[in-house]
Amino acid sequence: MRILIVSQYFWPENFRINDLARALKERGHDVSVLTGVPNYPTGKISAGYSWWNKRRDTIQGISIVRVPLFVRRESKAWQLALNYLSFMVSGCLLGLWLLRRRKFDIIFGYEPSPITVAIPAIVMRKLKKAPMLFWVQDLWPESLSATGTINSPVILSTVRRMVKWIYRNCDKVLVQSRGFIEPVIAVGAETEKIEYFPNSAEALYQPVRLAPDANERVEVPADGFVAMFAGNLGSAQSLDTILDAAELLKEKPIHWVFLGDGRRRAWMQEQIELRGLSRVHLLGSRPVETMPAYFALADALLVTLRADPVMTTTIPGKVQSYLACARPIIGALDGEGAKIIDESNSGFAVASGDAKGLSEAVLKVSGMSGAERQAMGDAGLAYYRQHFDREHLVSQLEGWMHDLVKETK
Repeated sequence: MRILIVSQYFWPENFRINDLARALKERGHDVSVLTGVPNYPTGKISAGYSWWNKRRDTIQGISIVRVPLFVRRESKAWQLALNYLSFMVSGCLLGLWLLRRRKFDIIFGYEPSPITVAIPAIVMRKLKKAPMLFWVQDLWPESLSATGTINSPVILSTVRRMVKWIYRNCDKVLVQSRGFIEPVIAVGAETEKIEYFPNSAEALYQPVRLAPDANERVEVPADGFVAMFAGNLGSAQSLDTILDAAELLKEKPIHWVFLGDGRRRAWMQEQIELRGLSRVHLLGSRPVETMPAYFALADALLVTLRADPVMTTTIPGKVQSYLACARPIIGALDGEGAKIIDESNSGFAVASGDAKGLSEAVLKVSGMSGAERQAMGDAGLAYYRQHFDREHLVSQLEGWMHDLVKETK
């Protein structure tokens, strides 16, 4: 099949769509991507790119077309709004022009936010006369109010109407969590169009054994228990819960290691210095291919989310990566994410925002033997293989695509 993926984010930005595009290419499909100039999460255009160069690119056989957009900068509300709107406009106009001679069998929209990414995909659907699947990673308009980005009832109502129009113009709506199904229907998606399609993890996520001289060993403390968080350092991640837990265990030989970047990193650095948290370490972003090596040095991996009804419906993508690497997981989150940790017997989950509960869970796991911790990690890996296996999910997606193509012929 000739597949066009429409995603505001793509390599070198680190999103799940990168691996899905690669998996489809590996299966013999002709895969193209319409995306923006890379600038996530730093808010600065990635090295080697600019508004106008590398308009067309090829990575691992995947044809990439990039359109200019307003970069995120400091991720203030107005900057994010311009970032989202600029991709929508340039994707519809310039993207259509750059792809004017191309024919496609399937359009695939990827939405980790903003949902406006669907609009260029719908334009392509109509003009290329190809069916469209839309993969929802983030609920709109709920996520806007949950993160405090927008509180105006008028604006939220307008966004809600736009979301309804988007869902009605998709041939299939894929949701990354079963908790998304009811909210998506409530906004206006047709029940028969909805399919559960969870995130997997890139094939590189697997248990690894590190050499004694591995570079990662230099960065991760070896004297004590290591609780590691990997991913975006943003407002939704409830990072204050982890810092509060670290403060409660300040006198214990427990290190709190953060891998990643985001809008709250500067705030975290200030808090670390203000509270005297000498065992909290901000390592910054690292290449995705090094993550399993860092995870191997962690005694437990952390996942946290804000206490909000919207957050209860989502499964943070890092959960699948953690499970695939067979490490114990300690979470402070509600809903679907907590349910997976409990069902998989891979660790412990406490309520969102419960710093005391998180500290107690970390203390409990730190008191376990290495064999007990490994047993939790192994249980998580078994659960991952049963529920989130990459090859099984890609095969399922291929089946939906083939069915849609047949229906339109």
